[in-house]
Amino acid sequence: MISKSTKSAIKAVIYLVRQSSEANKVLVRDMYQEIRVSEAYLAKLLQTLSRHGLVSSAKGRGGGFYLNAANLEHSLMDVVRVIDGKESVEACVLGIRECSEVQPCAVHHVLGPAKADFNTALYQTRFRDLAQPESSPFDFPM
Repeated sequence: MISKSTKSAIKAVIYLVRQSSEANKVLVRDMYQEIRVSEAYLAKLLQTLSRHGLVSSAKGRGGGFYLNAANLEHSLMDVVRVIDGKESVEACVLGIRECSEVQPCAVHHVLGPAKADFNTALYQTRFRDLAQPESSPFDFPM
């Protein structure tokens, strides 16, 4: 329901929630292996999130990526919209353009409620909610 890019971006946000602060900025080279993507690709994702105000960044010595109080109020749905686009949130699970309540696809009524619940969870989950690990802090199995 979300792309691999969005999954990687969410993992990066989790990393920043747990490892960064305005006083402790994180470099891409210090986190890309935990996220399990290339350094260049992670840098691109974080720059996109930064450009949209979801994460903060500072250049120069002592620079890097971090989350401030305002960033912590963003939701996981904000990440999905920035990385995958607004359309992906509303799209048919099977990718059928004509799918709607009026012209539902074969799985619309079966999977639609689950997709709605998933989207609600993304809307309701703020970055700040990810601060307390329920498992290993960076256990990101692929």
